[in-house]
Amino acid sequence: MLTRLRSLLFTPGNRLDRVPKALAAGADAVILDLEDAVGAADKLASRTAVTAFFATAEPGLRASAMIGVRVNSLQSELGRTDLAALAVLPAAQRPDFLVFPKAETVAEPALCMQAFGGGAATTAAAGMPALIAIIESARGVLAAPALAAAPGVQALAVGGLDLCADLGCSFGWEPLLHARSAVVMAAASAGIGAIDMPWFDLQDDSGLAGECQRVRALGYGAKLAIHPRHVAAVNAAFSPSAEERDYAQGVIAAFEAAAGNAFTFRGRMIDEPVIRSARRVLARP
Repeated sequence: MLTRLRSLLFTPGNRLDRVPKALAAGADAVILDLEDAVGAADKLASRTAVTAFFATAEPGLRASAMIGVRVNSLQSELGRTDLAALAVLPAAQRPDFLVFPKAETVAEPALCMQAFGGGAATTAAAGMPALIAIIESARGVLAAPALAAAPGVQALAVGGLDLCADLGCSFGWEPLLHARSAVVMAAASAGIGAIDMPWFDLQDDSGLAGECQRVRALGYGAKLAIHPRHVAAVNAAFSPSAEERDYAQGVIAAFEAAAGNAFTFRGRMIDEPVIRSARRVLARP
């Protein structure tokens, strides 16, 4: 389930030799990137290499992490060809999930479903990868509720650099707060995952930790990463602390002991939202 992911680490599609290092970093998911990490001259070779990777991968390779692919924009012929190349793989060899960037319309997830021969009821067990839509434009932010509700979409992610370029705003917390809030609200309304943008500074570890805390407070459950050294901090930030788990376990135990009656826990009257929050904490890795 994508809602259980905390960290999703990008690895360039033309540098598949880095996959073992990406897996060793402890990321919950690795994204083989055919889009931004690959220059125009390497697009075709990278697509061929990535499809061959899945066709020849050892069965136990995905035991520790999900492995997916970010295709090029599905509004382009390049992206649609990426999709077609992955769709011809046998069901057991397909990526665990697909990331489609610059998402703006429900036609894009519908194209994914069609490529993999799926309808609204198609599941991963039947060979349909889960879908992650990256919101990277003003049109994408406005379409986020429709994208979140589209068949096959299991998470929304926000892409900050492209979004800032489209909005004409500076790259920072305040300029992106509205978009982050809109994306997480759309994801929550559809009951799917919300994934935050990467942290791009490879030297500022305290900045990464602070941003993780703020986006988690907004409701995000995971974060994209562009470097293995960020994975441990992201995983720690999006995992419940020992204190949070202890409190959640106590709430659930008190709820079960109350047998449907009103009850208090640690001096606080507990209602349904608190119980739901406790269950959400206990469902996290």
